[in-house]
Amino acid sequence: MTQAQARSAGPEPETSPETAPRGEALSQTVVETQSLLAQTGYIASIELATAIHLSSTLARPLFLEGEAGTGKTAIAQALAQAHDLPLVRLQCYEGLDQAAALYDWNVAAQLLELKRDTGGDVYDERFLLARPLLQALRHPSGKRAVLLIDEIDRADAAFEAFLLELLSDWQITIPELGTIKAHQPPLTILTANGTREIHDALKRRCFYAFVDYPSRTLELDILRTRLPEVPARLSGQVVDFVQALRDQGLFKAPGVAESLDWARALVALDAAALDPTIVDATLGAVLKYQDDLAAIRGERARGILNDLSALQSEAQVLF
Repeated sequence: MTQAQARSAGPEPETSPETAPRGEALSQTVVETQSLLAQTGYIASIELATAIHLSSTLARPLFLEGEAGTGKTAIAQALAQAHDLPLVRLQCYEGLDQAAALYDWNVAAQLLELKRDTGGDVYDERFLLARPLLQALRHPSGKRAVLLIDEIDRADAAFEAFLLELLSDWQITIPELGTIKAHQPPLTILTANGTREIHDALKRRCFYAFVDYPSRTLELDILRTRLPEVPARLSGQVVDFVQALRDQGLFKAPGVAESLDWARALVALDAAALDPTIVDATLGAVLKYQDDLAAIRGERARGILNDLSALQSEAQVLF
C-alpha cells in the first residue's frame, strides 16, 4: 500500500465541537480585544468585540452581516495586524469552486512525472497547489492564520455546503490524499452584504454579528482615529452630513468607508468646512449611483447643511 493509499484508506472519525482543535487565545479579555483593534485604527463596539473575542477563543467562525461599507472586511485586516498574523483572503464570486478555493493539481508537473516513468505517485503533495482555504489550514509560517471568506453571499449555495466540513471540524478531505486537519484552526471571518439568504447549516457553525452603520459618536471616533489630520470641525461636519444622508431613502446609503474617503478628499482640496459648493463638487466620493447624486446635489444638499447648522446653533444656545 502506497503512502497516498494509506492516507485515503478511510475517513477519520468526525470531530465534535468539544474535541475540535482550538487555537491559542489571542487575547485574555473582551476589553483587551477591543483595545488591540483600536491600536490598528479599528474602533469596535463592545458587542462586536465580544463576538470577535469568543470566535478567537473558542475557534468558531465569525459570520458578519451588514451593508457594504460598514467595515466587515476591515475587521479581518485589523485582527491580522493587531496580532501579527498572516491574512489569507478568499474573495467569493458566482461560480467559485473547490479548485479555486481549496486546491488544484499541477497537471503539467504530473504529466512530466508520468513521462519520466519513475514509478512515483503523481497524486503526491509535491504536485498539490494550495488555494486560500488549504493555505489557511496549514500556513507555512506556522502561525495561526486569519482567514477572510469575503462576501459569501456572492458565491453559489453549493459552495456553502462545501464549506461545512471545514467550518465544523477544521479539516478538508482530498480524495487522492485523505483528510488534512488543521493543527491551529484559522481565525475565520465570513462576511455577507445581505444580497441573498445564507443557509442555516452554515450560520449554525458560526458566531453571528450584524455590523450596522455606527452611531454618530462611534463614527466620529473612527474618523478621528483613522484620519487625525482632518480638522476637528470638518470631521464633525462630515459625520453629521453622512449620518443625515442615511435617512434620505437613497438607493445605496454611504458606509464608513465613504465617510473616510470623503474626509480624505476634502483635506486634499484644503477644505476647512462644508459649504454647498464643496459638497456638490465632492459628493461623488460619498454617493456611488447617479440617481442618488442627482437627488441630493443642489437643493437637498443645501437643506441638509442648513438643518445641521440650525441644530448646531440650538446646541450652542443650550450649553
